Amino acid sequence: MKIVCSNSVVFAEEAFSTLGEVRLLPPREITAGDIRDADALVTRSTTRIDRDLLSGSSVRFVGTATIGTDHMDLDNLEEQGIAWTSASGCNANSVAEYFVSAMLCLANRHGMTLSDKMIGIVGLGHVGSRVMTMAEKLGMQVLLNDPPRERSEGGNGSGQGLPFLPLEFVLQQADIVTLHTPLTREGVDPTHHLAGPLFFDSLKQGCIFVNAARGAIVDTATLIRAIDRGTVGHAVIDTWEEEPAYSPELLARADLATPHIAGYSFDGLVNGTVRVYHEACRHFGVEPTWNPDALIPDPEAKNVTAEAGTSNRDVFLWDIVRQAYDIEADDRAMRDTCAESANERGRAFEQLRKNYPVRREFHASTTHLTTDQEGMGEILAGLGFSCSTYT
Repeated sequence: MKIVCSNSVVFAEEAFSTLGEVRLLPPREITAGDIRDADALVTRSTTRIDRDLLSGSSVRFVGTATIGTDHMDLDNLEEQGIAWTSASGCNANSVAEYFVSAMLCLANRHGMTLSDKMIGIVGLGHVGSRVMTMAEKLGMQVLLNDPPRERSEGGNGSGQGLPFLPLEFVLQQADIVTLHTPLTREGVDPTHHLAGPLFFDSLKQGCIFVNAARGAIVDTATLIRAIDRGTVGHAVIDTWEEEPAYSPELLARADLATPHIAGYSFDGLVNGTVRVYHEACRHFGVEPTWNPDALIPDPEAKNVTAEAGTSNRDVFLWDIVRQAYDIEADDRAMRDTCAESANERGRAFEQLRKNYPVRREFHASTTHLTTDQEGMGEILAGLGFSCSTYT
């Protein structure tokens, strides 16, 4: 069996070599000729999987180690009888931890208190649901909007006893609005430019806006105008319209700007590989034998502590969280590589993603609390940290 894999898929060779011969290629350089005699193709979102790529090939299985499928022509895959899979939910926790780091960072920069904030979550899939859980651990009141789920499950179908609410109401009430929808251009609920003029006109003045979903869900020019007039007080942008050639004007206005890495925790990347590997094994009738546990490195900050006597809750939490994941480091890296030309920006953006440092999730770090910090242990445990107390 021959398997062509993007070299951006973590542990691709280790996993898929248990099924056959593996050929690793840069994701944007995979051509129809490369896969003509392949049995399977495994990649991530920067490879466009369509008729031009697959026509005439022997590929019978396609896997993307990502939650999104907007880079795949699913209709064509169905027409050609090619089995496909995505790694739905693989990086949900990674994105939620990105959100936590962003909110605590902003709270400390601007003297805000998160526990008195109301958050509107647009899209309650794997990621949105995890963000909801994290937001509640931080003491926020949650407002939910997800029309497809509301239609299929009813007004109280969130699974948490919270109602789904009209988008306009959520935007008018929320102090923080975060997007977690797929990118769709057709159907009943297209999300392309969902965040356009009407969306931003409906926002509560001075709100925080977060996009860690897909760049084209947001009309960039309209977002810039909303920031300039103060409707959006603070913006956190991880996904960019027209990426990798992102808007330098939006970068200059964003409080936190990162190169589409919210879901790039090492744990999330490995989860994506594991999901696709197991589905490939199922498709080809092979018993899975590969396990990545022995290959996963320890976190840079295996043990974290906070200064004794820190009374402000959000300051304390940021002190802990930034040791496990410091979003400001990713923000600095992106700003440091910003170039004048779109091509140069695009190359730098892709290099940041390709060479992204190992970032373990919170569960890999243990927080060591003094007895007078024990009250924080429940919150930290809810965010995923292991906790221990010493005197």
